[in-house]
Amino acid sequence: MIQENITEEEAKVYEVLKQVPDPEVAVNIVDLGLIYKVLKNDKAKTLDVDVTLSTPGCPVGDTIIQHIQTVLENTYPEHAVLVDLVWEPQWNPDMISDDGRAELNA
Repeated sequence: MIQENITEEEAKVYEVLKQVPDPEVAVNIVDLGLIYKVLKNDKAKTLDVDVTLSTPGCPVGDTIIQHIQTVLENTYPEHAVLVDLVWEPQWNPDMISDDGRAELNA
């Protein structure tokens, strides 16, 4: 579920985030619909990401968040990266992209 009205630079951030899989299902977190928002501010040199998990007790949540942080810091070393874990809206399987569904069914 990629947010609407994103910049070309924010679209590139989504592509970078596709490098981060959910270890439990081996589908990237973008296609799973776990990334709710990306804001890239080149003037302030900040990169803000809102992410959720499939369940509040997700056992790999810390791993996913750390992987997001690492991938973004490596790709955008000049930006301060802030990853916020959010729970609204609550994630559901309808948020999985068509590509994600194809991967799950492969």
